[in-house]
Parts: sequence; structure tokens; C-alpha cells
Amino acid sequence: MNSALYNASYKLLSPLVKIMLRKGVAFGELMQVVKQVYVETSEKQLLESEGKATTSRIAIVTGLTRKDVAQIRKSPLTPDSVSPKYNRSIRVINGWLEDKEFCTPGGYPEVLPIHGMERSFEKLVERYSGNMTTRAMLDELESVGLVKRIEKEHVSLQHHAYIPSGDEDEALTIMGTDVALLISTIDHNMTNEAGPARFQRKVCYDNVPDEYLDELRTMVNRESQLLLEKFNAWLVQHDRDSNPQIEGKGHNRAGVGIYYFEEHLPDQEDQE
Repeated sequence: MNSALYNASYKLLSPLVKIMLRKGVAFGELMQVVKQVYVETSEKQLLESEGKATTSRIAIVTGLTRKDVAQIRKSPLTPDSVSPKYNRSIRVINGWLEDKEFCTPGGYPEVLPIHGMERSFEKLVERYSGNMTTRAMLDELESVGLVKRIEKEHVSLQHHAYIPSGDEDEALTIMGTDVALLISTIDHNMTNEAGPARFQRKVCYDNVPDEYLDELRTMVNRESQLLLEKFNAWLVQHDRDSNPQIEGKGHNRAGVGIYYFEEHLPDQEDQE
């Protein structure tokens, strides 16, 4: 492993290990997951490049023993993808924001009666959540502060983004998905010399006083939300799940992720 890859891996693993330690995950448990990923990823690559993937060949590529490889291939773990609850909540919110039936003439999300055959929260959930019940969806959105009941019979949308506050398992699921997508974009930009690069940018300064952080957070939250809503409006119109009338070939996941970060650094006086 060269020094650049070592340094990148160290920085990538540091926050992950911090979470693992907080959750009481021992080193051996994490290594079992790493072994599985090595086996499954090498198997996929071998199938693509050589047309077959034997236990011996995977062992050579990964550096694992044949016994380890055989055991993992025989009894693989089944990691969860993005949770259905998260996906369904996102679809319901997007429908509320973009479907004219559930918006005011001015284009804002309407205050909806909870029940009813038309123009209701019940109808919204039926259209966009798959098979989730109205009560379950309402409880979920209420638990994260996204909706508010009005006089017990109506509900209003309070925020435009689904953030699973207080649900650590849900947050971990999102972490696994979002960080993986970022790494996939970086890998694409490193290896795909012939095609166009995927957009990957950040802006960062390392000597910002404490007194300006609140202003920065507020600006980032406001402007990023507006930009994401613009992208969302386009994607809703071009995604088959949200717009069954859309035509075209292929089945692709595409989107944009924005995140804010800050880190307290030692004062310059302390470094001298």
C-alpha cells in the first residue's frame, strides 16, 4: 500500500472506528465485515474480467485463506440496503412538494386532511409510499418533526428534508449509503479517463473564528436546501417511480449530496 492510499484509508477509517467503538463493536467483528467485502468484491471483479471466480483464485487475489473464502461464500451475510422506511418517507415528501394535487395554486405543500378519498394525506401515502399504512407514515414523519397535526384532522408539512433525528440505526443506514456513493464518485473520477468526470467539489477554510460559524451554518442550510429542491423537482419528473409515464431505457440511481462540516482546530498560539 503506497503512502497516499495509506493516509486516505487512515482518514476514512478514523471516524468509522470512532462510531464502532461507541457502539461496542470489537476489532474482530469489523474484520469479519471487511473479509466479506473483499471476497464479494473480488468475486464480482473476477467474473467481469475472467468469466469465472473460484475459491482459490479469490484467495490469491485477496490474500485470505481458502478456508476463509469458502466459509464466506457458503454462508454470506446479507447487508441491508437503504431501509424501506427511509425510501418511502422520501417519496411521500417529494410527492407532497411536487404533485400539483397536493400543493396550493402557488406551488406550496397544502395542509391536508388526514383521511379522505382525494387530496388527503391518506391519498398521498397511498400514491407514493408503496404499501405503508397512513398511520405508520404519519407516526414516522411526526417522530422526526416533519409534519404537524392541526386540530387532529389535518396535517401540514413543516420541513422539506427527511432527517431521522433520534433514530441511530436509521442514521447509520444513511451513513453507509451516502459515504459509499461519495467514494464511488471519487473512484469513478480516478479510473474513468475516457468519459466525463462526476461533479465533486468542496470549499474549505481552516481559520474561521467561532463567532461566524452560526452565520455560515444558517447560510449553508438555506442555500443548500434551495439547490437540492431545484434538483429534486427535476428528478421527480424523470424518475419512473414518481412519474410512471416517463420513457427511456436503463435503470439508474442518480442524485446530488451536500453536507456541511466543521472541525475545531488548535489555536495557532498553541501550535507555536
